[in-house]
This record gives sequence, C-alpha cells and structure tokens, in this order.
Amino acid sequence: MGQQEAAGLGQEGGHVFQPLDAEDINSEPTLVESLCMECGENGMTRLMLTKIPHYKEVILMSFSCDHCGLRNNEIQSGSVIQEQGLTITVTIATERDLCRQVVRSDSAAVLIPCIDLEIPATGQKGEVTTVEGVLQRTITGLAQDQPVRRHLHPEDAASIDAYIQRVEALLTVTTPFTLTLEDPSGNSFVENPSAPGPDPGREVVQYTRTRAQDNGLGLYSQEQLKEEYEQEEEQGEESTALTEEKLKEEVLTFPTNCGDCNAPATTNMKMTSIPYFKEVVIMCTVCEHCGVKTNEVKSGGGIEDQGKRITLRVTDPTDLARDVLKADTCSVAIPELEFEMGGMSVGGKFTTLEGLLTDLLDQVSKNSIFGGGDGVAPDVAGRMAAFEARFAGCIAAREPFTVVLDDPAGNSYMQNVYAPEEDPELTVVRYTRNFDQNDELGLNDMKTEGYEQEEGSS
Repeated sequence: MGQQEAAGLGQEGGHVFQPLDAEDINSEPTLVESLCMECGENGMTRLMLTKIPHYKEVILMSFSCDHCGLRNNEIQSGSVIQEQGLTITVTIATERDLCRQVVRSDSAAVLIPCIDLEIPATGQKGEVTTVEGVLQRTITGLAQDQPVRRHLHPEDAASIDAYIQRVEALLTVTTPFTLTLEDPSGNSFVENPSAPGPDPGREVVQYTRTRAQDNGLGLYSQEQLKEEYEQEEEQGEESTALTEEKLKEEVLTFPTNCGDCNAPATTNMKMTSIPYFKEVVIMCTVCEHCGVKTNEVKSGGGIEDQGKRITLRVTDPTDLARDVLKADTCSVAIPELEFEMGGMSVGGKFTTLEGLLTDLLDQVSKNSIFGGGDGVAPDVAGRMAAFEARFAGCIAAREPFTVVLDDPAGNSYMQNVYAPEEDPELTVVRYTRNFDQNDELGLNDMKTEGYEQEEGSS
C-alpha cells in the first residue's frame, strides 16, 4: 500500500497519523477486506496509522482469515526513505534493556555478534517489538522444525538445540552483549529509556548509502538529471550566473508531503542573503489538510573548511530576541539542563533564540506521551515533567543559562547585537573536524583533486 493511499484512510479534517496511546479507547483500526494467499478466500486486514513517540509515522497491519486460520502482521514506515542509512548499536546490560522497544523496518538486518546471529532484511517483515521479543522470535523460528530434524537429521538437530541454549542464555543477561540494527532506509528505531537525556548504552550512526543499497531500496539515478547537468555545463558560466540571479528573484514552488500528517502539500522556496553571514535557501510548507505550517533553512553555499561552535551566555531576556540560523547539521545543547539534541531533530531554522528554544520544547512535549502507558518505567513521566518545567524556565529567562550551537559544517549563525564590536556574551570558535565528522558529512569519500591529470591521460 502506498503512502498516499494510506493518507486517504484518515478522517477528514484531522491528522492521518494519530499519536500512539494505550489509553485512547476511541482509536479504532480501519478494516479492509483482503484476499487470503493461503486458501484463496477473503480475509480481513486491520490498518492503523499511528505515530510512535520519539520516532515517526508508521502503518500497522494485521491480517486474519476465518476460513483457514492464517494470521500475520507487519509494520511499514509511513515516512519516505531517509536521506541516509542508519546503524543503531545497543548494549544490553540489564533486564530493563531487554524491554527496550524496537521498530525494525522490512529493510533492516539484526546482528548479535557474540552468538554470530544475523537476521537478514529479507528474513522477516517489519515489526514493532522489544529486544526480548527479537530473541524470543529467533528461538521460536529455530525450534519450529526441530521434531522433524531429530528424526531425520539428529546431528543437525543437536547443533540447533545447543544454539538455542546460547540464545536463551542472553535472556538472563548474565553477561552484557550488543545488538545492532543495520537499516539502509533509515526507518528503524531503538528506544532511549533515558529520553530526553543522552543514552549511554546506545550508539546511532548515519551513513551514506552505496549505489547497491540505493538500488535495493528501489532508488535509481535519473538519466534526465544527467542530461540537464551536461546542458548546463555547455551553456557556460554566464548562463549559470543568470540562473542564480533568477533564483534569487523568484519563489519556486514544488509538491511534497506534509511532515505532520503525510498528506500532499506545497513547499515554497526562495534564496536570500543574511547580513554578516551568507546566502541561504528558505523553504516553507503549508498543509491545507491539517493546517500545519513549517519552515526550514539550508545553506546556499557549500560546507565550510572548518566547523563552528557558538556559545551564548543568556543573562537578560533581550538575549532571547537574537536572530539565529541553525543548519540541519547543527546540534543544540544546554549544559545546565544536561540537554542535547541533534541537528536533524528539528531541521534547519532561521528564527530568534526564543523561537528555537520553543521549537525544541515543542519537539520534546510532542513525545511526552512516551512517559505514559504500561510498557514504560514509572520514573520516566515524572522526569519528563520536571525537565519540561526547567526548560520552560529557560525560555522565560528566569535565570542565566548557556546555549551551545555546534555545527561541523560551519553553516550556523547567531546575531552579534554589538556588531561590529565584540559581544561579551557570545563566543565563536572555529575548529578542525575529526574523521568521524567528515565521514558524516560525506567528505572522506569525496575526490576533488587530480581530475585534469585523469582527463589528460584518458
């Protein structure tokens, strides 16, 4: 089922993807009569479009056939394929870690190196489960045909029994072990039980997909883009300059999907220049279906030679009115709250400091239902409420605090209200990126030298 087809299942005038809430008794699935692939009769498919807190929109599907008794369920991402692949490595050290919620897309592989276990992406459909559920499902799958094996191939059955014991030993967590989700689509997720704080037991790495991984996800290069690029090269630098000037004057419009309800929407884009900084691209999306308005800012230039770390000591309410450009590669931290949020969480924004902090608090508050339900530790809800209260105090400037913008790409900016003099409360430090930061920006595999020699030799 396509995403636009799923979007049509929502109620008119409301959000298509409703928040996941165990206490919502009014949330009912959509029933669709479907063909049973086992017996050829008609069965019933139940669809629920929902949002998983601290994650994204998903489509839950469950099929049942009353004629032959066939039952199955799966999960599909309600979002588009992400720009980068994702690798999540979790250390399972306690029984609480076994209860971490896991969202595994149908393109994700599961690895447990200590027992040489690998569940390939094609082995199972997408699912919502826990770490314990992954292990239990592995045990069930291995034990399924054991009675037959013991009769026909006793040696193979004995080896599988020994391996099942190794998997069962992991459920006691006598020794810590690691579980890795490898997902080229970027649509998998493992719960952070310490949210919104950092998770010391979880490591999330984003990477650029290979061409083979893109093809495996159904993504192929367009020959038309190559032809347009060659035509632009032939027109020369003068034509390129005219095109750039035209882009500065015009507001471009293109179709997209609403990031809140996934319904078709329209995005407006325009290039502009920020004083004392550089050119940027401003994009604004308005959804007529749910009324959500979003804006995003991307740098009009390339990646800077050095990263930039901006530190502001907020000592007066007027500091909250400073203009801020936060690129999508920039993380935001407030040391006094022990809070840090990555750049992709709220995307690029050109706003005031107060507006940025309000957006960050809204992002946390949207997912505050994660503190409820029967599958969460009882201390999470209280910790979330206390954190939100302290965060609101910072937005109201009740006491001094520090904001740190760390952008490895160097494309973020905070207004100096004393310009052209130095700002006593503002510190800007440029630094050399390390290997991992260059790798996240895709610079390690980028070749920018030696092309003329290669052309001459060919």
